[in-house]
Amino acid sequence: MSYWNTNVARHPGILRAVPAGCSTALDVGCGDGLLARKLAAVVPSVTGVDSSPEMIAQARSQSADTFIEGDFMVADLGTYDFVCSVATIHHLDFEAALRRMRDVLNPGGTLVVVGLARDASPRDWMATIAAAPIVRIVKTLRRAHGPEGMPAMQPRMSYREVRTTARRLLPGVRYRRHVLRRYSLTWQKPS
Repeated sequence: MSYWNTNVARHPGILRAVPAGCSTALDVGCGDGLLARKLAAVVPSVTGVDSSPEMIAQARSQSADTFIEGDFMVADLGTYDFVCSVATIHHLDFEAALRRMRDVLNPGGTLVVVGLARDASPRDWMATIAAAPIVRIVKTLRRAHGPEGMPAMQPRMSYREVRTTARRLLPGVRYRRHVLRRYSLTWQKPS
């Protein structure tokens, strides 16, 4: 099943970040497994983890990849050359989740997090207001939707808090704010 939404819009960038020679990947908060299936086209071994039984059931029904139903923070996962997460980290304790992602990443591996943050400053609000017509038009033209049953939650952290915390925990992280109301963190773990 294919669909488009503001999370799926980030998939091409995530796939471009997969390092050469990558043999294992982990999709944290994999939902129905759409990104995991895309990763499986370029990475030999892909694992998805999600705490939602409904989402994992959908993922397993569409792919033979490995999907783990459980809490990412405590699941027995091993380590990976590539770890990614889309619109999940705001459901978790941000610092603890970022540390855990860092810990399950092999030396030299790449981490990509796409997340949501809340507007907390005049600059944030101006960016959101300026992008609103673009977001509305793109969502309408692309007939934006996602899988049924996808859990939703409002983000607690501001863009500044995300950026500051990520830079403290992941020295050298690349932070980018995207037009379609998302940010991304891209980091390579030292070898």
